Amino acid sequence: MDTLEDLNRKLDGAKDIKSVVKAMKAMAAANISQYEAAVASLGDYYHTVTLGIKAYLTAEKIQTFIEKPVYRKEDNQTICVIVFGSDLGLVGQFNDLISGYVQQTLGGVAGKKELWVIGERVQALLEDSGLNVTKSYSVPGSIDAVTPLIQNILIEIEAAREKEHIHQFYVFHNQPKVGSGCEPVVQRLLPLDQKWMQEIINIPWPTNNIPEVAGNPETTLTALLSAYLFVSTFKACTESLAAENASRLEAMQRAEKSITDMLEALSKKFQSLRQSMIDEELFDVVSGFEALKKERH
Repeated sequence: MDTLEDLNRKLDGAKDIKSVVKAMKAMAAANISQYEAAVASLGDYYHTVTLGIKAYLTAEKIQTFIEKPVYRKEDNQTICVIVFGSDLGLVGQFNDLISGYVQQTLGGVAGKKELWVIGERVQALLEDSGLNVTKSYSVPGSIDAVTPLIQNILIEIEAAREKEHIHQFYVFHNQPKVGSGCEPVVQRLLPLDQKWMQEIINIPWPTNNIPEVAGNPETTLTALLSAYLFVSTFKACTESLAAENASRLEAMQRAEKSITDMLEALSKKFQSLRQSMIDEELFDVVSGFEALKKERH
């Protein structure tokens, strides 16, 4: 049975944990705002880049995408999968959600799979499932650290295309849902094919003016495609960070409620035990007084 000292120690421990949870909750809430602002601005930038590509295709009157022939059999082709997760815990089902989605999606895809993983937690889950993780990166701790990470990944992609002849690249990440929670999504980053080009062509042009390409068309297209790959990967990273902090905020809210309930239960138990001990002491005093009173008589 717990003593008053035991209950008092438990109460102090629960209060300390609650203060830590409050601090993490405030940090997650602060991080969400900056990542959500980045996602919103990236949406506008992404739209501008795609309009630029559409302008090029319209000006050059390109309607068909000519793919380079691939001489390898499909079963022998390597598919590179880039997965965004988290380094830290206390994020609910965030990593389990994206890990399960990757396993489910890749289960029906032919060819060899090579995974580049951002985040230790999701890396452990993917490795436990038997998937081949060949590269790992740390999750950026701030919005300023996202750009160097994305630049490094794009350099690695270019090297893999040239040296290892990997042509298919997919990006998996969680994105925030409207209201609360997050959901896993996948985007085919490369190769850029006819389907991708048709989606670009179908984007409505905002004015009635016919777009023109200023300068060298080839240089312009290279710059636009580089910007497209950068903003697509950057957007995936920031959406993952926003979803991670949203999941952490929800987890901290649940933890705070549980700790509050625990504190109430411990406080009631402490007060009840204290009252019982006071009652016992009063009973002993009264009994002693009655005994002394009888002896005097």
